[in-house]
Amino acid sequence: MRFSRAACLVCNFLALFLALGVGAFSEAKPEGEAVVVDVDGAIGPATSAYVAGAIEDAESRGAKLLILRMDTPGGLDTSMRSIVKAINASAVPVVGFVAPSGARAASAGTYILYACHVAAMAPGTNLGAATPIQLGGLPGGAPEKAKPANETDEGGEPATSGDGHEDKLVNDAAAYLRSLAQLRGRNVDWAEKAVRLAASLPAEEAVQLGVVDLLATDLNDLLAKLDGRAVRTAAGEVTLATGGLSRVELAPDWQIRLLSIISNPNVAYILMLVGIYGLIYEFSNPGAVLPGVAGAVSLVLALYAFQLLPVNYAGVALMLLGLALMVVEAFVPSFGALGIGGVVSFVLGSLILIDTEVPGFGLSIPLILTFAVTSAVLLVFVIGMAIQARRRPVVSGAEELMGARGLAVSGFPGPGSVRVHGEIWSARSETAIAPGQPVSVTGREGLILLVAPAIKP
Repeated sequence: MRFSRAACLVCNFLALFLALGVGAFSEAKPEGEAVVVDVDGAIGPATSAYVAGAIEDAESRGAKLLILRMDTPGGLDTSMRSIVKAINASAVPVVGFVAPSGARAASAGTYILYACHVAAMAPGTNLGAATPIQLGGLPGGAPEKAKPANETDEGGEPATSGDGHEDKLVNDAAAYLRSLAQLRGRNVDWAEKAVRLAASLPAEEAVQLGVVDLLATDLNDLLAKLDGRAVRTAAGEVTLATGGLSRVELAPDWQIRLLSIISNPNVAYILMLVGIYGLIYEFSNPGAVLPGVAGAVSLVLALYAFQLLPVNYAGVALMLLGLALMVVEAFVPSFGALGIGGVVSFVLGSLILIDTEVPGFGLSIPLILTFAVTSAVLLVFVIGMAIQARRRPVVSGAEELMGARGLAVSGFPGPGSVRVHGEIWSARSETAIAPGQPVSVTGREGLILLVAPAIKP
């Protein structure tokens, strides 16, 4: 009996211990994931693909939340709109968080922040200046002051800047940001000012004016303040339960990193020139193989990058014209006229190649000048030297015997023999030539040289 009671006590103790352990384990187990994605730097094709892929990944893994941690000066309109579309179609709640302190969500970043289901900012951050960058007319890239749409001129008509194209761009951008503000229930009037007046706000004022939803110091504070908030996604209304979420940092894969590298305008520019130089070298020296292969691969990558970027094809045409003029200068010397014209055309084409003034998408002026000088040197002097080398007299082979001088070994006319370059050759001449007399080779018939008396220089 005592043994049975002891056994029961031990079993009860083990059962209680296991129950407590299982309970503790259940409490420690995360209740879901919050995927964190960094939107850092200029917004371009790589950023668009990265965010869209992150949203798809968050949906496939059943994440409860996707956080876009933002610090961007802006970017391309097409990439920004692609990101906004992906956010609007997301079934996973997307939170835009401008962080850490000192970060910003300017220009295109403002549109993305407005599109997020929840917009948050860390102290010491700012957003705004959402005027289309092509309208920058004042020093430092600041847009010219424009009146809001609800103001009118003296005739009672809506105020405009006087430029129809600029008005269309501003009106389209303002309507787009207003629609996002209305969709998320945020300050519509300030959205208008952000576009038309390039207005900006610090984080604290943005929360007070209802431009963003909340202020958070870090991710832990953000998740705590999001708990219990209701948002409407593409899948319907969702109440956020963020108390027990684990955070997953989602880094870009190799494809996104490669796209980020080659979609950099400076890298694409270098790839294009390397491709052109490689093909020129391969065509001028057939059989080298490596320059041709490297040039073809570089050119294909450059063309792929350019179709993602806002490229001005007039710039591409001017660059190709400049390279062509420099090549022609090597073949047809024009006392530098063609070469100088080629360099000027190349530089002008490079300056207007990228058709945008968005920060992070301009070509480096020192890079352009370096390649202009390098192109002039390579294509004028190097190709010119190669052409001069081709024009030099032949110094070996059968062709070199034409015009060679020697001495008659046996007498002529008729068949005989001569010494040319230290070798005895069978020869024939229709002119009388005495043995030991200098001769000159005038032709060749197989292994027989045709000779004539050498004329004294």
